[in-house]
Amino acid sequence: MKKFLVIQTAFIGDAILATAVLEHLHNRLPNARLDVLVRAGNESLFNDHPFVKQVFVWNKKESKYRGLFQLLKSIRNQQYDGVINLQRHAASAFLTMFSGAAKTAGFDENILSNFFSFRTKHRIGNKGEANYLHEVDRCIQLTSPWLEVADARPRLYPSDRDFSSIEPYTSRSFITISPSSVWFTKQTPGEVWIKLMQSSSDRQIYLLGGPQDYAMCESLASGLHHVKVLAGKLTLLQSAALMSKAEMNYTNDSAPLHLCSAMNAPVTAVFCSTIPEFGFGPLSELSKVVQTRKNLACKPCGIHGHSACPKGHFDCGKIETADLI
Repeated sequence: MKKFLVIQTAFIGDAILATAVLEHLHNRLPNARLDVLVRAGNESLFNDHPFVKQVFVWNKKESKYRGLFQLLKSIRNQQYDGVINLQRHAASAFLTMFSGAAKTAGFDENILSNFFSFRTKHRIGNKGEANYLHEVDRCIQLTSPWLEVADARPRLYPSDRDFSSIEPYTSRSFITISPSSVWFTKQTPGEVWIKLMQSSSDRQIYLLGGPQDYAMCESLASGLHHVKVLAGKLTLLQSAALMSKAEMNYTNDSAPLHLCSAMNAPVTAVFCSTIPEFGFGPLSELSKVVQTRKNLACKPCGIHGHSACPKGHFDCGKIETADLI
């Protein structure tokens, strides 16, 4: 039996997209043992996962380097046939290099990639580029030392308990809005969401996010009786389950977008300072990308976004409500 470890210790959205690699490996090698390594906080994505055997967790905030050596010991004990490193930072490369795996793979942007058995370029698309690669396709390329590369999509597996927990919210048609983002310039201005909610008064609306987003969601929902704040009240998998039942889900270029892709849930994704050509657009069968109608020379202004608009105007956040509906 072959044994693989997939490493993705970045943010939630990246961990969700990494599941496409697991799907590809499982489709081609259904009897292989598949393990994952994620940053602390993302491990719940793999609760009750049907074919992930073990989830390693790296807590970067507590005992960062001591934890790294403890992880390495656990990884080496597994004697993997392959380690696939989707991260591009030195710490993950360290684990990959010294994993003891028969073969290792990673992106050549990693400073230590020369020590991998196989490496390939992580090519980010440009504005207007028609044939750009999605992030899942870039990641699946790293399986080529073991398998013929084929299409696969990210997938999450909420349990029956997760679906049961969201039943009280699904008795009538509804939409969800996930208004927050780690980056200010990726976050659609609140007034855009308020106009959307006001124009959708005939439908139940749920505002989703983490505990840190609750106050913002409460402010957005103020005075709107058809809007209920669920931010901080659902787990990631419960949120994924709810999104799969929604008439439409509205997100930024952020993790909730990828939750929708992993559940094939309908999604309208707003891209403010970033662009879908970077490779992080929606993958759901029913999906839509919305951007400002303004032709901005400064868009995109960065791959990840900024804490404030570098130009001071944030015109990329000027979204028309009609384009969302």
